[in-house]
Amino acid sequence: MSPSGPRRGAGQPDFPLAELHCHIEGAAPPALVERLGAKYGVDVSAIIRDGAYVWHDFTSFLAAYDHAATVFRSEEDYAELAFSYLTDLAAQGALYAEFFISPDHARSSGTEPEIYARGLAAGIVRARDGAGIEARMIVVGVRHLGPDAVEAAARFAAGPGRPLVTGFNLAGDERIGAAQDFAKAFDIARDAGLGLTAHAGELCGPESVRAAIDCLKPSRIGHGVRAIEDPDLVRQIAETGIVLEVCPGSNLALGIYPDIAAHPLKRLVEAGIRATLGSDDPPFFHTDLAREYELATQNGLTGAERIALTRTALEAAFVEEDVRRKLLDRFQIASLSLGSPAASD
Repeated sequence: MSPSGPRRGAGQPDFPLAELHCHIEGAAPPALVERLGAKYGVDVSAIIRDGAYVWHDFTSFLAAYDHAATVFRSEEDYAELAFSYLTDLAAQGALYAEFFISPDHARSSGTEPEIYARGLAAGIVRARDGAGIEARMIVVGVRHLGPDAVEAAARFAAGPGRPLVTGFNLAGDERIGAAQDFAKAFDIARDAGLGLTAHAGELCGPESVRAAIDCLKPSRIGHGVRAIEDPDLVRQIAETGIVLEVCPGSNLALGIYPDIAAHPLKRLVEAGIRATLGSDDPPFFHTDLAREYELATQNGLTGAERIALTRTALEAAFVEEDVRRKLLDRFQIASLSLGSPAASD
């Protein structure tokens, strides 16, 4: 691979991409889940039909996700999962990715979290060497498992010997638990020097975003799109520079908005909010990162606004400063070499 940037595919955006919001188990191709299910004797027929995941609402999506996660058992299984996701992302034009990892999901398959993280890290290194994409891991605490479980996840994230774990996140069912219940977990992660982000403003309204900001004090919010319903909150987010990890394809698949025209991404960007794009759980939602950028186009974002999404992702990434500088250099070189009309904006 050329150091100037990743390979391009037909119909891909004409500038480099970056992703900060994807759950690694949610990125598992159905074919891989079926193959590992057969290997370990796990019946996945209830969640995969005709090569696609089957679910009908957020609760059934979580159940399908949790079941798919149980087929990953070994260090090599997790390495293959990370490698598969990252090489596919590189083929779409991505320079960098962060993905969410869940020690609780590792335990649900009978795997020690240390083995889980080690396998995923091996996949990151393999993809970096083979496809030129850089990546880091963000540990998630699952809020519907309760504050104790989220605090345990934070202690895992803060543990030694995991250089590719650079952040902590609150995920799971946003309808369960109050943000203040998880403040101690975020203090643990903050004291360890980890970057902080939290899911909010997806299923629940702007009050969820405000509570996450006030109680957890993250630099990024996962989703956050429901903030658009509170103009004062929109102004606060814009003024403080909090970054929203926006996932239009996920929002449409879950019925949060009826179509891309109704999605608030364009309005959030025009209000001065710094945003990025993520695929969230790509095969579950029939999307990928390139499609997310296409949805941004359909939502009315200009070329300059779309390329700014990538720059924001690199600037907001939970990554070492020397690596960030190199990524930004690659981003600029690749944008210019690809002749992006927005490269100099």
